[in-house]
Amino acid sequence: MVNRYITENGHLCTAEENTKGAWISVVAPTDAEITALSQEFSLEEDVLRSALDMEERSRLDVDEAYTLIVVNIPYVSKQADRELYDTLPLSIILTQGCSITVCSQDCPILRQFADGKVRDFNTNMKSRFVLQLLYRIASHYLAYLRSIDRRSGEIEKTLHKSTKNEELLELLKLEKSLLYFSTSLRANEAVLEKLVRVEAIKKYPEDEELLEDVIVENKQAIEMAAIYSGVLNELMNAFSSIISNNLNVVMKVLAIITIVMSVPTMIFSAYGMNVSSAGMPFAQHPHGFAIIAGISAFSLIVAGFILAKLRIFK
Repeated sequence: MVNRYITENGHLCTAEENTKGAWISVVAPTDAEITALSQEFSLEEDVLRSALDMEERSRLDVDEAYTLIVVNIPYVSKQADRELYDTLPLSIILTQGCSITVCSQDCPILRQFADGKVRDFNTNMKSRFVLQLLYRIASHYLAYLRSIDRRSGEIEKTLHKSTKNEELLELLKLEKSLLYFSTSLRANEAVLEKLVRVEAIKKYPEDEELLEDVIVENKQAIEMAAIYSGVLNELMNAFSSIISNNLNVVMKVLAIITIVMSVPTMIFSAYGMNVSSAGMPFAQHPHGFAIIAGISAFSLIVAGFILAKLRIFK
């Protein structure tokens, strides 16, 4: 899908083809759309397809005809009523006349620009557009990191009494998301450092503060991802031990019950054997069953008392 926008009189409007200063938003394009854009802007198709490869790394390439910036952005997908956090590539292509963004999926970051929710957004100011986009990306990383932290806190509450692996698997998914975030943020940081040095993208004095904010936000996201990842890793180690200990407690109780019940079981088993009753104590007694049951109950109490003295229940 290809959408074209242009800022006119401070308002974002739909643009026609070959409109100078337009922003072209390309989301999940077809082969025909890629070919058409390649011919329109004299770009290689591989340049336009850069962001369609989910394994594409963040980078900045400068060519005579264009400047290509590839960064990884965060996104959330839902599976079985659960939010899964991941990253996907977004390419920003700056040509002589237009700005082009290419992404394999529709994402909230681009929708905010398309819906006119970004303050001072002007498609004619390409350098500022790049910085505003990078700032929004860093801000979304921070928002998702806070969501991951809240989710891990919710899981922590359920883990105190859990003997199952479901919560640990949920924590593993969050740790995996943090790993993706941390890797992508560091790759984006390298792009920002190169962006500061490269001369292909003009830095206007009024945008210097915005560039500093982008760098600060990205660094803060990197630090938060590292902190949350460390906390989550320690939390998983601690609660895996707790779950194992809870299971050991259950097994201990079952073992105690088995030991205590084994004594009367042995007595009743002896009387249940197919042998002559002449040699069995109380076999001919009119109250023999009650006496044997009483002896079994007494032996059960004695066994429990001995185990209590040995502190087996603690």
